Parts: sequence; structure tokens; C-alpha cells
Amino acid sequence: MSLYKAETRRLVKRRFTRLFVAGALVVLAAVAVGMFFTNQKVGPDQIARAQAQAQAEFEEVSKQVAQERKDCEAAKGTPSASRFPPNCDELQAPQPSDFNPKWHLPATFDFREKFPDMVTTLAALLALAAFVIGASYVGAEWNSGGMMNLLLWRPQRLRVLGTKLAALLVGLTALTVVTAAVWTAVFRLIAGLRGSAESMTSGAWQSIGLMELRALGLILVAGAVGFGLASLGRHTAMALGVVIGVIVVFQFGLGSVLALADVKFAEAYLVPVWVIAWMSKSIKIEDYNSCDFSAVSGCQPESITITWQMAGGVMAVVFLLVVTAAMWTMRKRDIT
Repeated sequence: MSLYKAETRRLVKRRFTRLFVAGALVVLAAVAVGMFFTNQKVGPDQIARAQAQAQAEFEEVSKQVAQERKDCEAAKGTPSASRFPPNCDELQAPQPSDFNPKWHLPATFDFREKFPDMVTTLAALLALAAFVIGASYVGAEWNSGGMMNLLLWRPQRLRVLGTKLAALLVGLTALTVVTAAVWTAVFRLIAGLRGSAESMTSGAWQSIGLMELRALGLILVAGAVGFGLASLGRHTAMALGVVIGVIVVFQFGLGSVLALADVKFAEAYLVPVWVIAWMSKSIKIEDYNSCDFSAVSGCQPESITITWQMAGGVMAVVFLLVVTAAMWTMRKRDIT
């Protein structure tokens, strides 16, 4: 049996891998079920009911404003006049356009509008699973002594570690592609039963496909980083410890310090912003303590835009640094 086949078999047969993947799929299934039962299809009856509710609210508020005007006129010259403006005409009557019937429509699943959020949910959950599975996959080998035993009959360090990483990435790719295809089909069905997919064009489908490709990239990077960190520390806890440190120190600690120091665009230093930029193609960060004056729009807060290309570059650098460091230590350090 080839080394790649053996590593693929080891990855797939691991109980931890199966349980973690099953847990992730259960959570995704719960999300899909929740979206199904919290949405409903909107038809002529629901639209008519919403329009009637909006009209009823308009008439009720119009009556209240008319009564207030009468009270205002009657209060002139009395102590109660202070409750009203000097000119009773300042009490403006509402307009029908102020009451949008859409506010009274039940939640409905518009595929084009809401499915991108579901792709982000899929990417976040599978990226977490990929990180933990990748870290456990190689960390358990180091901790149990399996790596040393493997190198006895395959004394090619870089080839062994590289084959393990390749098996992990191919496995994550297969898992992501299959899960994303089922995920898309499930929500297309939900849209048909509990919403609408009528606005989907070929361009919209292409955009969804590209977003799912970016999700795949995020998941592969997460798996490789978990694998690399665990290999560097020769223990699964190394990767998990780094993540906990990043969350505590950089997300909470650094975020608090930057906010207290009034640093411009403090959000740009936080990891979730870059993940959102990668998945959503861009994110705009504004500094509300500044003024970017324009003769057309007046004083507007200064802003920067983080694009998916910028986020992708950062992800590529992290991927290369961690994997290169893992390969270098594999080649230089003693196997004990």
C-alpha cells in the first residue's frame, strides 16, 4: 500500500475525525431545520394582510395626530400649552409611505438575499472542524509515538509529513465539496417551499459558486494551520493553545487596548474582519472620530476597505509561514 493511501485511510478511519465531522454535520442540519421552520412562503394572502395592517396603522396614527392638533389648539393660553409646540401646524401628519407593508410580512427565505449568510455559516463551522481535525491528526501521531514508528520504515521526513498534509487537504476538499453541494441543494429546496428563488440569475449562481470556492480556501488554510501548529509543538494542545491565545490576547486584549487608545480603524487588526472580507468580497471600516469633508456629501467619517484579495494575501502568508516552519523543524529536529 502506498504512503498516501495509508495516510488517507488513517485519516478517514480515525474515530475522532468521524465524530467531529458527524458533530459538524449535525449542527448544519439543525441550522437547516431551523431555517425551514422559521420561514414561510409569502403569497397574495400574506401580502394583502400586510397591506391591511400597514393601512390600519396609518389610519390609527393619523387619528392620534389629528387629536393632538385639537388638544394643541384647545391648550393655547392655558398651562397645558407648554406640552405642545407654539405653532400647532408643526405637528406633522403621517404619510402612507411611512408605513411599509413589508414590515408585517412573515419571515421568508429569499435564496439570493439570505443564502450567502448560510455559505458563511458553512465555511465557519467546517473551518473550525478542519483546524481541530488537522491538529489532532498529526498531534496524535507525535504524542503516541506513531510518527517515530512510521519513520523507521519510511525514513524520509519531509515526504512523510508532506504526504500527511496532502491527505488531510484532499480529504477536507472532498468533505467541503460534497457538503457544500448538499447544503446548496437543501437551501434551494427550502427557498422553493418556504421562500423564493425567482431572482436567481446565471450571474447570481456564479457569485454563489465563487463564494463557496472562497469557503473551500478558508477551510483548507484552517486545516493546514492546525496541522502545522500541532506538528511544530508535536502535540494537539499546541495548536489549540495558540488559538486560545489568539482569541484571548489578540481579539479581546488587543481589541480593548486599541479601542481605549482611539486607534484609527481598530477593527482592521482583528481576525474576524479579515475572514468576513474574504467571504463577502470586501468590508468597509469607518472611523467615526474623523471627518473626510466633501463638497457634495459634507463631513463623512474616514474609511478603509479591506478586499478579498487583501484577505487572501494574508491567508496565503499565514499558510506558507506555518507550513514552512513545520517542514523546517521536521527536517532539523531530532525525532524522539
